[in-house]
Amino acid sequence: MIGKNVIKTEPVSGAEVKKVLDEFSNDNELNYEQNITLNHLARFKRYSPEDTEEILEKLQSEFNLRPKVAVHIVDLIPKDLADLRLIFAKEPMQIDKEEMEKILELLEQYDVEE
Repeated sequence: MIGKNVIKTEPVSGAEVKKVLDEFSNDNELNYEQNITLNHLARFKRYSPEDTEEILEKLQSEFNLRPKVAVHIVDLIPKDLADLRLIFAKEPMQIDKEEMEKILELLEQYDVEE
């Protein structure tokens, strides 16, 4: 990657990537990497793009989570405290059990698409 600099990085949810690739594939042919990514995203359950955006906003504002952690939570859809603890395992900011239970309650309010 000679001559290229990364100007900005931002975590993006799988639902948003799927939406963008679906829209792009309507007018264009996907390359190999894009096709593999779209097939991978189609295999797993996830929230709708609208719900994803709303959940991300709540996770960041109510629980003061970094965008990267919030995206991991939305993409992985943890079902219990053990799953959620794995997401927070390498985080410098530890979150207590009550907060984790509130996060799980928040996620249960939204329907997962197949």
